[in-house]
Amino acid sequence: MARVTVEDCIDKVDNRFELVLLASHRARLISQGAPITIDRDNDKNPVVALREIADETLSPDDLKEDLIHSLQKHVEVDEPEHEGAAMIGGGVVAADKGDEEDDLPETLTFDQMSEEELLAGIEGLVPPEKSDDY
Repeated sequence: MARVTVEDCIDKVDNRFELVLLASHRARLISQGAPITIDRDNDKNPVVALREIADETLSPDDLKEDLIHSLQKHVEVDEPEHEGAAMIGGGVVAADKGDEEDDLPETLTFDQMSEEELLAGIEGLVPPEKSDDY
């Protein structure tokens, strides 16, 4: 009985592995209490899920998105950037100076070292003394 259903679903979902993933996800949703979109006819949940996919009462793309969402452990939320701050050359410049809520200084700068200063600092390092413990 399920073989005919699988053959009907291959037209909707090309990859059999993906079909198994989508149907099993839908069968789990049905067992958790999701409403079914076709008559059950005394069929078990996996067969009902396959028949829903075959009859196109559920979109395979929607099932795929729902499956991906259910497997995600951390969902990134895109939050809009603050209008008052913009990244410029490694520092943050507050564009809106009238806001007292922003505790950002007008300009953040970092200590910068030239290549010559870096080389002079490296040359000034003294190697550690040798001891008998090593």
